[in-house]
Amino acid sequence: MHSSSMIRRFCCLQSATSPPSLSLSSKKKSLVFLGSPQVSATVLDALFNASSASDSLFEIAAIVTQPPARRDRGKKLLPSPLAKFALDIGFSSDLIFTPERAGEDNFLSNLRCLQPDLCITAAYGNILPSKFLNIPPLGTVNIHPSLLPLYRGAAPVQRALQDGVKETGVSLVFTVRELDAGPIIANERFEVDDEIKAPDLLSQLFSEGSKLLVRELPSIFDGSAKVKAQPQDHNKATLAPKINPEESWLSFDQEALVLHNKVRAFAGWPGTRAKVLVEKNGEQKTMELKIITTRVGIHKTILPKEVDDITFVKDALVFPCAGGTALEVIEVQLPGKKVVRADAFWNGLRGQKLKRLQEAIYW
Repeated sequence: MHSSSMIRRFCCLQSATSPPSLSLSSKKKSLVFLGSPQVSATVLDALFNASSASDSLFEIAAIVTQPPARRDRGKKLLPSPLAKFALDIGFSSDLIFTPERAGEDNFLSNLRCLQPDLCITAAYGNILPSKFLNIPPLGTVNIHPSLLPLYRGAAPVQRALQDGVKETGVSLVFTVRELDAGPIIANERFEVDDEIKAPDLLSQLFSEGSKLLVRELPSIFDGSAKVKAQPQDHNKATLAPKINPEESWLSFDQEALVLHNKVRAFAGWPGTRAKVLVEKNGEQKTMELKIITTRVGIHKTILPKEVDDITFVKDALVFPCAGGTALEVIEVQLPGKKVVRADAFWNGLRGQKLKRLQEAIYW
């Protein structure tokens, strides 16, 4: 990655000299793509494939993503998943922008030098100011993984699963200053499987969103998308605020279905955790477990005689929950250990008893 000043100098030089190997075709629209996580790479891949077609209407002029960050156990400074994907397929590092904020003057100067016709965002994770939105004449279009105006905000998939929705979708919208509130170009609806976890649903929605985007690009380029785009009903809007890691605690004074939905919603990050009591020979100690995979117990008869006892039935740890329900935990993880099946965990207890911790945590 190059510094902002170096990129600006490079871009402005291109506009003056335009070597054939790097200049954009005068007949094709110039597109700038913004994203950061792995799901953004799915969209970028679809755009690259579409741009390489003989009848393509556009070319990708630049990519904008979050700055390199320290990741993994080694805490190495690594590019965003989107930037890594772009570099791996041979996209020029000189045309990958990594501003701390999308409103930085140097970055906006770089963007103006490129003269993009259209900007596209997919999980970029940075607020776009009016100074940015005023640059591309065709506007900025965003792929949002919900049926807007439902679940506006940073965590639409997670909050939808947490609420136990049976249907969700992906929306293609024009970006405005108000969060996820722009006119809807098109959307797709999907049924939600009762067992699907957030990372898998997120991947599915962005995969479908990339198809929706490619399908709608011609109408965006010719201006008809602006005409047909439907304003959102702001009275029906709901919010999907960013997840706080402290929300990850499970409280078993809630019904099992509520907890199961939370496990699905928080899978990947931040995960869900529970504290239990381990009892042997009258002595007790507290154990923290990460709850990985669950299902809702079907029969109340599997519940233990003692209300706080955690038992093992077939392939699952059975946690008594509110309303006579039971959460069956199929996979768990101890701090610093690998994920294990419930039977392996239970056998490792060697006769020690498990009880729910008498401590309710509300979020």
